Amino acid sequence: MDSINNILEAWNKDHSWNKEHFFSYYWLQGTLLRNGPGIFSVGDTTYNHWFDGMALMHSFTFKDGEVIYRSRYLRGDTYKDNMAAKRIVVSEMGTMAYPDPGKNVISRVITFLNHTVPDFTDNCGNNFIRYGKDYYATSETNYIRKVDPVTLETQDKVDYMKYLAVNLVTSHPHYDKDGTAYNMGTSIAEKGKTKYTLFKVPDTTAGGKANASPALKNLEVICTVPCRSLLSPSYYHSFGMTDNYFIFIEQPFKLDILKMATAYMRGVNWASCLKFFPEENTLIHLIDRKTGKEVGIKYYTEAMIVYHHVNAFEEDGHVIFDVIAYEDPSLYNMFYLNVLKEQSKTSAMSVPKCKRFALPVQTDKGIDVGDDMVKLQYTTASAVKEKEGKLLCQPEVLCDSVELPRINYDFNGKKYRFVYMTCVAMTAVATKIMKLDIETKERTEWSEENCWPSEPVFIPRPNGEGEDDGVVLTTVINSNPGESGFILVLDAKSFKEVARAYMNAELHMDMHGYFIPMENYLQLQRFLQFVPVTGSRVLERKAAK
Repeated sequence: MDSINNILEAWNKDHSWNKEHFFSYYWLQGTLLRNGPGIFSVGDTTYNHWFDGMALMHSFTFKDGEVIYRSRYLRGDTYKDNMAAKRIVVSEMGTMAYPDPGKNVISRVITFLNHTVPDFTDNCGNNFIRYGKDYYATSETNYIRKVDPVTLETQDKVDYMKYLAVNLVTSHPHYDKDGTAYNMGTSIAEKGKTKYTLFKVPDTTAGGKANASPALKNLEVICTVPCRSLLSPSYYHSFGMTDNYFIFIEQPFKLDILKMATAYMRGVNWASCLKFFPEENTLIHLIDRKTGKEVGIKYYTEAMIVYHHVNAFEEDGHVIFDVIAYEDPSLYNMFYLNVLKEQSKTSAMSVPKCKRFALPVQTDKGIDVGDDMVKLQYTTASAVKEKEGKLLCQPEVLCDSVELPRINYDFNGKKYRFVYMTCVAMTAVATKIMKLDIETKERTEWSEENCWPSEPVFIPRPNGEGEDDGVVLTTVINSNPGESGFILVLDAKSFKEVARAYMNAELHMDMHGYFIPMENYLQLQRFLQFVPVTGSRVLERKAAK
């Protein structure tokens, strides 16, 4: 997995090769990083849950019509400890690791204490984050791992706790045009309080004081939000951001800290300490980016679970945000390995829905209880005034059976029209990817028999015209006889295939990715100049069958 693997070939789906047409996409220069689990068994021990697998990183470098693929395992402490012991010895969220029966009593006591006050794993297999000039593999613990995006070499282990008291941090930050990163994490019972903390990390590629490395040395707290349950903080995977606001959803899907502290002793995994409370409301926190304070209006909606925000924007005194929402926590259960192996056509997973909420920012004292305060004509989302001034927010459903949303990030925090997502119907594994026109509700899909695409990533054409002027990249697992997995390039406007590049290595189902444009990372040029590549080829048409 650590060697560079050359691309075999690329082709137009209709086999009608148009050299001039393809060369119009030569602006696609850079590296797509992908991250996800890759090892599920060590010795005679096996992980229970797909999310727990040890991280396998992938890179696809596009330059002058060539694509170079590389993959490498994240060699963190978790990887090294497991491999040295030849068994799983570091616990993950869905898999509790127990000591070898041959270990002495002292070792067992140490293992017990480590799980009572857990020192979380550094198996960062969810996504990549950029802080300043550095790139990190990340999951949702307080540990991230610096990675060389050129060689995929595992570098420093970084503990958020060194810079900020947070035990859990999302793997979906936001970025401003100036390179500043925004993220949020949970502080569990820090000084007797459990709270959510929004923070920013200024770019380190600018001049002056910001040049300090790592960029996390310049971390600044924007605000904190108290948890409504002291020992049961809400689980969250992402948050929303506009030009003037942050949107944080405090959902009734909670991590019981006391149960988590005793999970090892009770012989259960930490995931069992997450509980959904369908009888409780979901709180929506709208936070002013300039003041760091919540707006005076209290927003809430019915119980739901959100993993991924799509986008958010402001218009006519409203903050509008779109999310992928579930009615229950069954999605997590669908990724237990025994469930995935069954490949059941009838699952118990609730249908994920892309929902739009509209939050009026200003209250009108003349509005009566029971009146809808949303004045936008293009959405059916409502915000009904209740007693004490609270607003009950009901969403508009834009579409369903979708996940892993990506947009043209140049439109992040702004009014937008297009979103690219995976299609999930009866199982949690995607069988299609789609482009949704939010205005017309038109869906355009790509699929192929016995193929499973990953999260679609939009790459804008430099100086492009229009929101969807660019390409969409997705990696595809291919089980057709005699064929291998490939990376697919789609024209974002038409959603038609431009090219594909087959791998001579096995691809794994992954989670999330990050694209580094060539002009933003000059080391990619060093990579292509000094790393030997055997048999890499200029993209060419596959011979017609």
